[in-house]
Amino acid sequence: MSDPTVLQQEIAVEQQHVDRVYARLTELRRDASRAEKEGYQLAGVGTFGALVERDAMVYHAARRRRALDTEYEGLVFGRLDLRGGATHYVGRMGIRDENSQPLVVDWRAPAAAAFYRATAAEPLGVVRRRMIQSSRERVTGIEDDLLDPDSAPPDMRVVGDGALLASLSKATGHGMRDIVATIQREQDDAIRSPASGVTIVTGGPGTGKTAVALHRAAYLLYSDRSRFAGGGILVVGPSGVFVEYIATVLPSLGEDTATLRSLGSLMPGYDATRVDPGPVAAIKGSLRMRRVLERASHDAVPDGPTELRLLYRGALLRLDARQLDDLRRRALPRGARRNEVRGTGFDRVFDALWQQARQLKVTGLPEKREFEAELADRTDFREFLKAWWPRFTPMRVLRWLANPGRLRRYANGLLSREEIGTLQGSFDGLGEHGPTIADVALLDELDELMGRPRQPARKTKNPFHVRDGIQEVSTYADRQAAARAQQVQRDEDYRDFAHVVVDESQDVSPMQWRMIGRRGSYASWTVVGDPAQTAWAGDPAELDRSRDRALGSRKRNSYALTTNYRNSAEIFAVAASVIRTIMPDLPLPSAVRSTGVDPVDLVAEPAALADVVREVTEKQLTEVDGTIGVITPVPRREEMAGWVAGLPERVQVVTALEAKGMEYDAVVLVEPGSLTRDPAGIRTLYVALSRATQRLTTVGTDPRWHP
Repeated sequence: MSDPTVLQQEIAVEQQHVDRVYARLTELRRDASRAEKEGYQLAGVGTFGALVERDAMVYHAARRRRALDTEYEGLVFGRLDLRGGATHYVGRMGIRDENSQPLVVDWRAPAAAAFYRATAAEPLGVVRRRMIQSSRERVTGIEDDLLDPDSAPPDMRVVGDGALLASLSKATGHGMRDIVATIQREQDDAIRSPASGVTIVTGGPGTGKTAVALHRAAYLLYSDRSRFAGGGILVVGPSGVFVEYIATVLPSLGEDTATLRSLGSLMPGYDATRVDPGPVAAIKGSLRMRRVLERASHDAVPDGPTELRLLYRGALLRLDARQLDDLRRRALPRGARRNEVRGTGFDRVFDALWQQARQLKVTGLPEKREFEAELADRTDFREFLKAWWPRFTPMRVLRWLANPGRLRRYANGLLSREEIGTLQGSFDGLGEHGPTIADVALLDELDELMGRPRQPARKTKNPFHVRDGIQEVSTYADRQAAARAQQVQRDEDYRDFAHVVVDESQDVSPMQWRMIGRRGSYASWTVVGDPAQTAWAGDPAELDRSRDRALGSRKRNSYALTTNYRNSAEIFAVAASVIRTIMPDLPLPSAVRSTGVDPVDLVAEPAALADVVREVTEKQLTEVDGTIGVITPVPRREEMAGWVAGLPERVQVVTALEAKGMEYDAVVLVEPGSLTRDPAGIRTLYVALSRATQRLTTVGTDPRWHP
């Protein structure tokens, strides 16, 4: 540990530089505001050219000012002392002084690469690497790594136990900890992987996979903004809790153009959080469900009309159920999209009635076009067509599977009798509770199978239009609208992303890979995961095939993360002992720090379980400063949330599945024995046990869960 006096002296040194940076930041913000105001004065010239120049100047000045505002918090986080005496400060954005000399180097710039890549074995010209911790404009702490002692001048001071391990022992707060200042070389190699192709990152718990994925997204946006901001970056996580958890990271790195979605919200209009039991999710995630859904999308409408009877000029025109089914099948061959061929189905009905009218030699039968017009004017005929071939939504068709008879018919020959029985009842809650996470991929598949009705283009008048290429803007709201218009406008269901990041990829089912793949047909990819943590209970070979199909033939670049920065050695030893029971040869990451605090395993009587959980959680509140995760079996989340109701906000109750990808300073894991009944449950237990950074307590009624 460092002398407290030395620490305060070094903090004062860094505070002087940080003060200078923020003073310069204030000047730059003032200059940007002045440029914005001066831009409006150009409108006084009275020419269209001046209006164009005004708009461009205002837009760029406002954008610069916004960037300066966004990066205010924790602007400077690192310092490099190089051989030869040069010093570089590293931060969230680059700032130069009035003489154009760098005060802060942007963390993504090549000049900052050594901050992440340098090690004691390969210092890359770095003598001392310093991490600067701050709160707004005030420096609160520093930690040093002395990477090249032989090159250090006699008066160089080294503070702390090392930037990485010291940062990992601190509280995480409510959002994901920003580890931009502690990225190590193996992580940095993955972050700066070639932008094209597929980057595959694997690693066990605590190796920083999610941080690598998000920092890679920020790095790509920085290195080729026109490509990746223009096409967009999609980040897909396993759950809404997880997406909320990581949502602050990219903005904190200066990037807010990426799209973050969970698997339950990837299809517009849905934000599913319900989870199916493992066997049900495995069936719904299987590629065989695509054929089940295809059969459903081609079937007759439940309770739809089975006969058409029209009295036309004294003659009865009639189409029975068999004829209507035949017309539907001929208008809807395999591969056709039902909503897109709706007009074809109507045409076949008109043709059949026309032929029948001719055969009956209807008196005064007009030409075919006039005959169709007469029928189209009849309300009863229009109502028949709407009922016989309505505009279908994916949810409407998926709800057909709640009918046991229809489910058996659609799944016959595709699913076993046992699998059909497992699925029965799983669609009953669609109307009242909405879809499960697995259902969203089925809805997306139905959307693809049925297509969308053609909608007439709507012309909207621009209220700020002056003439071609010229817009008049005046208020702040107008300026913001004009600025947004400069950005790429994407549809709600945009599918042409330039890069797709898939986190916790081991849990993406085959049907979900199809859903993600539709949004990344032309994209490069970053795929992050750990096979040992998978909750997938289906066919592994089918999973591999579906992932490879989504990624295509793109070149693969693979990176393995081998160091567990999150867990103490004491905590990870327990998690490792669990996963070894089913995967004895699995290469596990190395936990690099020890706290000297062993996990605690408590056994409680069922009647006392709630009291013990609350007591343990309250104790953890006194032992750690950050978040406490109370992790529960999936069916009992609401019940156990009531046990800790009223405790501070930093106590968060999540299911074992929702905990995936998360980290907490302390974890209270309830009923671990309920997760040891099969390999999928043991993998989930492995995940839950490896969420804690400082304290782990297990509380249950069955003491036999521990290996």
